[in-house]
Amino acid sequence: MTHEFETFREKRKRGNEKLLTTDNLVIKRFMSLDKQAYGEGVLDIKTKELLGLVASMVLRCNDCIDYHLETCVNQGLNKEEIDEAIGIAMLVGGSIVIPHARHAAESLEFLFSEK
Repeated sequence: MTHEFETFREKRKRGNEKLLTTDNLVIKRFMSLDKQAYGEGVLDIKTKELLGLVASMVLRCNDCIDYHLETCVNQGLNKEEIDEAIGIAMLVGGSIVIPHARHAAESLEFLFSEK
């Protein structure tokens, strides 16, 4: 049985492939900027991914939450570190973030079960 997260991965991959077939320079540059921004810099990748996770939760984007959660886990962050970031997102965003925190908890359970 395919898990919801695996469906997300495939949908994201297909969407990115279609999006990047464009000749539009703005789209291509934006996608490149996003990739560069989350790379190694003064802040390490783990910190940047936690920042991305908090911002995604406050902005209430489950696709973005899943993307950052997967990268956090792949970067070696543990559940306690990620949970602390989720707590910050809830504090900043308020109770409207709770459904997205639930979503994150389910996605994290799946991601850690894969390891």
